[in-house]
Amino acid sequence: MSGSPSPLDGVKVLDLSRFIAGPSCAQVLADFGAEVVKIERPDGEDARHHEPYYQGESVYTMLYNRNKYGATLDTRHPRALAILEDLIRWADVVVENYRPGTIEKMGIGYARMVELKPDIILVSISGFGQTGPLSKRALFDAIAQAASGLMAITGEPDGKPTLTGTYIADYVTGYQAAIGTFAALMHKQRTGEGQRVDVASLDAMFATLGTRLIAHLMLGMDMPRSGSRDLLTAPVNVYQARDGDIYIQAGTNGLFPKLCRGIGREDLLEVPEHRTVPGRMANQAALEQAVADWAATRTCEEIAAVLDAAGIPFSKVETIADIAASDQIAAREMIVQSEHPDLGAIRLPGNPVKMDKTPPTVRKAPPLVGEDNEHVYRNILGRTDVELKALADDGVI
Repeated sequence: MSGSPSPLDGVKVLDLSRFIAGPSCAQVLADFGAEVVKIERPDGEDARHHEPYYQGESVYTMLYNRNKYGATLDTRHPRALAILEDLIRWADVVVENYRPGTIEKMGIGYARMVELKPDIILVSISGFGQTGPLSKRALFDAIAQAASGLMAITGEPDGKPTLTGTYIADYVTGYQAAIGTFAALMHKQRTGEGQRVDVASLDAMFATLGTRLIAHLMLGMDMPRSGSRDLLTAPVNVYQARDGDIYIQAGTNGLFPKLCRGIGREDLLEVPEHRTVPGRMANQAALEQAVADWAATRTCEEIAAVLDAAGIPFSKVETIADIAASDQIAAREMIVQSEHPDLGAIRLPGNPVKMDKTPPTVRKAPPLVGEDNEHVYRNILGRTDVELKALADDGVI
């Protein structure tokens, strides 16, 4: 690290979002140095009541709210609007993930924000976007997976459509929103203009469909679910070893001969059809069976030694416990430690973006409910002790 300022030093962000996509976006901005104020209800946002718990605190909330100042505000209270307006005047960026139309009902729609702060950047994250016939419909991660086509292409060919094992739609949407925010900040730096960034979970997941989507659009093809197989090349699949499962990807014209020699099946190279990708795809089941027979008599370590020596991409199918303890994850600093005000040292996922001059940092643990009320309302908004007490007594904060 060179000691250079963080890329977003001086950028002020008002985080009005909840759950995963919005908070993830704001956390990315915070990791890169933005001053982020997270607003939630006086009793805490809904996610604070989600399991699992660590010493009484939801770890769900901790995942998406580090490096933020935490303040409470009952946004439905009649006196909340004036506070929200002051926070908007303070902010450079507002992140929200209410259903479209909600912030207008709150009195802080985009037009009003521009009146308060002409160069404001509003990042609106929603299920289906701010426009279109489904824009007002509610959405959670699983709904995005179902609505986008992702669920339909996930799972075994003869099985049911399947969710992924994590909240992939929320994460991708949050990261896309962060990219949009960075672009809007660059535009503002050049022109002085703010703008609205509109990111929909449906759009974010639709954009990830890749080959299946383009095959449909350009060729009219509907590729079925393929389980762990590769859509385009073979042999590629997960194989059972004596002590676990291992994924092997050797479907290209360059890798297939190396695999055959590695597993002692040079005879497969003598079949003319096996010299091309379409030929191997036509004989996919038999080729996979040959690899499966070889793998079944060996340990994952023995298989890895052969594949590594041959330069063939592979990985043991790691458990969460395995990967969390791996030397590679440690070397990449993908688990970081932070000091929580109540829980002491806690471990969190690191930021995957590595930069040699302005890396993301973890400076502050996820806040407790209202932990930074005094800092936000006194130091940022200039409220007096008397005003703070009145706001607390009246249940506004």
